[in-house]
Amino acid sequence: MFTGIITAVGQIKSAQVKGDGLHLVVEVPDGYLDDVALGDSIAIQGACMTATQLTKNSFALDISRESLNKTVGLDKVGAVNLEKALRLNDRLGGHLVSGHVDGVGKVAHFSQVANDAYGSWLLRIEAPKELAPFLAYKGSIVVNGVSLTVNKTEDSLTACIVDINIIPHTLQNTTLGNLKQGDAVNLEVDLIARYVARMLNKL
Repeated sequence: MFTGIITAVGQIKSAQVKGDGLHLVVEVPDGYLDDVALGDSIAIQGACMTATQLTKNSFALDISRESLNKTVGLDKVGAVNLEKALRLNDRLGGHLVSGHVDGVGKVAHFSQVANDAYGSWLLRIEAPKELAPFLAYKGSIVVNGVSLTVNKTEDSLTACIVDINIIPHTLQNTTLGNLKQGDAVNLEVDLIARYVARMLNKL
C-alpha cells in the first residue's frame, strides 16, 4: 500500500529487454534506499514494483509486458516519481493507494491559473470513460503516483474530464511539472470508491 505522497524523484537510467518485458535500473538520491531491502515494493509513476537488486544509489526491477501495456512512462529513460511502501505507523498524508494503475489518461490542458497569487496550475485530464463512476468532486485520484484532489468532473461521450489544482510545491517535488498537453498519464481511482461501486452493483 501507498499514500500517493512522492518521497523522491528518481531517474530510469536503463531499460533493457528481458523476456517479453524489461529490466529497469532506477537511480535515486543519496540515502533513499537505506531502509529498503530486496523484495520491497516501490511505486514508480504510480505502479507498484518489486526491487530485485540494490546498490547504494540505485535499484533494479523487472517489469512484465502486461504492466507495460497498462501503464506509461516505464519503458524508457527519464525522471520518475517514487514512493516506498507504507508502514503501518506512517502518516497517511494522501489517501489509500494500491499502486495498481486503473487506466491511462491524457493531459487535455495544463497551465498556470490566471491571477492566482499562490501560483497554482490547472491540470485537466481526459480519463477513460470506464473510470467515470469512481471520480467525484473533492474525491481522490492518483496521477503518475501523486495523490490529488478532484475539483471538477464532466462526462463526455468518450471520456470523463477531470480538473485538478496543482500547487507549486507539488510541481517542484514531482515530475508533474514536466507535463504538457497531449501527454499520457497513469491513473488510479480511489480504493474505497472502487469497493463501494462493487457492493452497490451486487445489491
